[in-house]
Amino acid sequence: MSGELRVLGACPLDCPDTCSWVVTVNDGQAVKLRGNPDQPYTRGALCVKVNRYLEHTRAPDRILHPMRRVGPKGSGRFERISWDEALEEIATRLRAIVEEHGGEAIWPYLGTGTLGYLQGCEGVAGRRFWNVLGASKHWLNICSAAGSSGLFRANGTAGGMDPENFALSKLILLWGTNTLTSGHHLWKFIQDARADGAHVVAIDPIRTRTADQADEYLAIRPGTDAALALGLLNVVLAENAQDEAYLAEHTEGWAGFREEILAHPVEKVSEITGIPAADIHRLGTRLARTRPTAIRATMGIQRHAGGGTAMRTIGAIPAVTGDWRHPGGGVAYSTSGHVHLNIDTRDDLLAKPVRTRVMTKLASQLDDVKCLWVYAANPLGSTPDANAIRRQLAREDLFTVVMEQFPTDTVDYADIVLPATMQTEHHDLHAGYGHLYLLWNEAAVEPPGECLSTTETFRRLARHMGLTEPSLYDSDLELAEQLLSSGHPSLEGVTLDRLRKEGWVRMNYPKPFTPFADGFPTRSGRMRFPRPGEAYVPSHATLTADGSPYRLTLVTPASHTFLNTTFGNNAELRRRAKGPVVLVNPADAAARGLVDGLRVRVHNDGGEFLADVEISDRVAPGVVASPKGHWPKLSPGGSNANAVVAERDGDMGKGPGFHDNLVEVSPCAGS
Repeated sequence: MSGELRVLGACPLDCPDTCSWVVTVNDGQAVKLRGNPDQPYTRGALCVKVNRYLEHTRAPDRILHPMRRVGPKGSGRFERISWDEALEEIATRLRAIVEEHGGEAIWPYLGTGTLGYLQGCEGVAGRRFWNVLGASKHWLNICSAAGSSGLFRANGTAGGMDPENFALSKLILLWGTNTLTSGHHLWKFIQDARADGAHVVAIDPIRTRTADQADEYLAIRPGTDAALALGLLNVVLAENAQDEAYLAEHTEGWAGFREEILAHPVEKVSEITGIPAADIHRLGTRLARTRPTAIRATMGIQRHAGGGTAMRTIGAIPAVTGDWRHPGGGVAYSTSGHVHLNIDTRDDLLAKPVRTRVMTKLASQLDDVKCLWVYAANPLGSTPDANAIRRQLAREDLFTVVMEQFPTDTVDYADIVLPATMQTEHHDLHAGYGHLYLLWNEAAVEPPGECLSTTETFRRLARHMGLTEPSLYDSDLELAEQLLSSGHPSLEGVTLDRLRKEGWVRMNYPKPFTPFADGFPTRSGRMRFPRPGEAYVPSHATLTADGSPYRLTLVTPASHTFLNTTFGNNAELRRRAKGPVVLVNPADAAARGLVDGLRVRVHNDGGEFLADVEISDRVAPGVVASPKGHWPKLSPGGSNANAVVAERDGDMGKGPGFHDNLVEVSPCAGS
């Protein structure tokens, strides 16, 4: 076809797979999007969400021009203005805030709407600009911080096994992860292992679509994963199957951890987890006798009060069994620890040290903030204590700027809205947190309307403010070259020219990759076991259940149709999602007089959201589940599940407790 181009890119969304894709462009228009069949991990397949991405870029509610608020905060009423008007108003307000209150009164609130190292949360987007102004730092803890902290304490890195090595495994534990919904490309490697005789076990509070496909399913009580890990290891010790040589050569603290394991016999662990003792014993025996064993645990497992400890204790399993010796053995949580780009936050541009604001503490840490700048984020749809956040965003003394693609709930509270590009319209550098590849996203088409990339927006704003720091004006390609310049051996031969030509490059890690066969990147070179009393931290729901009027633990799993709140406004994906639902076990439904399809209030002291009941044995008694991602303003009652999620820190990394809240479910009046 005349004028047709094939442009290589990558999916930007918060998913471990970071798919390589190919955009077909004809006469300047993107006419086709498909997965790149040449990429070894994603192998040409996209997910149900991203298959409609091109249509999404052309959605009728796309924000195409800068806007200024003309109605009350929250009304979503705006007037179109020029970029010069927007930048002049922003520059004037920022100068005044810095002069009167200091730079720390500015909070740059960056989310995971894109994982790009140029345009998004992984790298350099806006950091230099904010440092020149002396703005507060932003701790992006909402996703994986607790689990990463737990694994770092154990292994010196959150990086673990190469997920491609699951094809070599003989026992696979899918622990608190719904692979077929959140990172489905791993399933191909699991299928390869099954064809070679591997046994697959799903461990989850919800019988997910992944659990349906597993050989075995264990329904675990939310927040008790560390106890189960100790119980399984208790059986390993009873079988005398621990790898004494590996323990002696590559670990520290084994004697104390061994005593902790022995203090958690199967019967005790059964009481804690709700899993029958016979099932724990059977799986523990299989674990003791099967090498290599691979464990896949992702972010949902660590979203409770003991989440960091849970990942640390699960991470201890392959050190006890010696699975780290074997290709196909170990734990895969996030491969980000194996990515060694030169991420220079340029703290040298700060005139003095500044405070850090915590992403999931938006409601409580906004009091003395005078400018909130939101990008790649939708906090009103995805952050705990949503009602308190709404009250804060309504403050007239809070100058709020939102860079966005669509009119989210958060946009409705903005003073200035800036139109942002989407992935087919800008350059970016990516690395999957579920594989070992770097990917380049080439801009395929010109942005629609007046949309600008994040990097270009900050360049223009810096120029408008008269800032003279040269690095504020580095181009996207210069920034990418800097990121690739770390000198780490894993990046040898990985150049920007090569990435732009090939689209993706595997970092320099061997195949198969056994990262801890000969030691760990800790100070001692050894894996560090939890000390006695530090291997299991009960969830908040577990600790408070006896004294609470709320009897049900709410879990908010990933949706199959939305990604966080991305696509929450997509008409077709909303139709497939079927509106907010809450899964309730038949016993709990009967006790409350609930029937299928009934509109109910899911509520606690923090607030409520409305959903339709789906009676299902996919959740155990005492557990209810409502998939996340619905926009509050497009939901009945104007709230989503974050209205009942408390703003609490977990045990490590200030991780949030999305799966650690007690609620009740009651029929709506008139239902």
